[in-house]
Amino acid sequence: MWKVGIMENCDSNIRRWEDLDTDILVKIFQLLDIFDLTSGIAHVCSAWRLACCDPLLWKTLDLSMLRSNFIKIPLEPFVYVDGRSDRTLTRLLKISLSLGRQSIVTLIFHFNLYVSDEQLTYTAERCPKLKRLVMPAWNRIKLTGMCKAIRGWNELESLTMPCIANPPYILEEISMHCKNFSELKIMGPCDIYFASSLAAFLPKLKVLSLRCSTLYKDVLILILDSLQHLEVLNISHCILMEVAPPPNYNRIIKEIDQSIRQKASRLRQFLTCMDGTCIMCQRTSADEGLVRWYKYEEGLWKRDEVRSLSL
Repeated sequence: MWKVGIMENCDSNIRRWEDLDTDILVKIFQLLDIFDLTSGIAHVCSAWRLACCDPLLWKTLDLSMLRSNFIKIPLEPFVYVDGRSDRTLTRLLKISLSLGRQSIVTLIFHFNLYVSDEQLTYTAERCPKLKRLVMPAWNRIKLTGMCKAIRGWNELESLTMPCIANPPYILEEISMHCKNFSELKIMGPCDIYFASSLAAFLPKLKVLSLRCSTLYKDVLILILDSLQHLEVLNISHCILMEVAPPPNYNRIIKEIDQSIRQKASRLRQFLTCMDGTCIMCQRTSADEGLVRWYKYEEGLWKRDEVRSLSL
């Protein structure tokens, strides 16, 4: 009887993991990355499952550390993605979106993650409250898939995207379905065609970043003249060009002239850097206006002089 009493007393002093306060579990789980959170810890016990589904863990789904294993091919979509990469991404999306329970408001893809139409639309259907999207490479995403996704993101406010050859369709979808949209970052050149589409479909845009790319003077003027609601414009580390008569055709502008500064004076922020000693300006120049981010330190592509667009 005495031994039994001792054992019962010892057992009563032992705390089990499942008895740990949920708030404490959530704080611990906030220290984990996406791979840890989706590794199966939600299946340990009901208490851990409850903590794993806490909205605090899923405000942001950050997949920026996940890149596809791919090779370039000569035909569309111009990349072949290893099946294992696809399965890894699908698994992460399914588990994350299940645990997240529609809590995700920020979704970040690596720019070298080649997402399929099915993966994108699956994600869109389960993230109806999304406000900020950092897009992956476009190669495998078709017009129908992108449009379907945007139609489900009525609360979208901010988009970081690679430059695409045919921008009007996505900008038109945003204008029709995302009434609070206000921020855009383009990771690539913005030509007159893209700028005209911005003016036509997103005239109320407030923040625009075109950093580290080639930008023509007439495009910059069109943006400043057409986007009357624009408050912040970032052209840091851009190669600013203007069309010149033959035989030069194009000429690099070394300094922004007074006429452009006058047009930009109404902005709250006009961010520029054309310093030959700046390392990012040098890299943009060396890469001929299309920065090869893979050549440089990991995570460099996430930076932006506009705080709300930096990751």
